Amino acid sequence: MEESRPLDALNEARNKSVMVDLKNGFRYTGKLKAFDIHINTVLDNAEEYKDGELKRKIGTVFIRGDMITIISPQ
Repeated sequence: MEESRPLDALNEARNKSVMVDLKNGFRYTGKLKAFDIHINTVLDNAEEYKDGELKRKIGTVFIRGDMITIISPQ
C-alpha cells in the first residue's frame, strides 16, 4: 500500500470545493485553486461565514497557512 501524505490529500482536493476553518472563528468555502508547502491557500468563489452565518461572498481569497485549523473537502 502506498503511503499517503498531507499534501497529497490537498492535491486531490485541487479544483474541488473545500471548507477552511480559521483560528479566528471564520470559515471559508470555495474551490481550492492553489496552495504551497506552508499551506497558504487560494480559494475561488469564496464565501465567508462567522457563527454559521454567511457574512459575504468574496470571490478569490488568499488565506495565510498559519491561520488555518482545518481544510476539508466538501
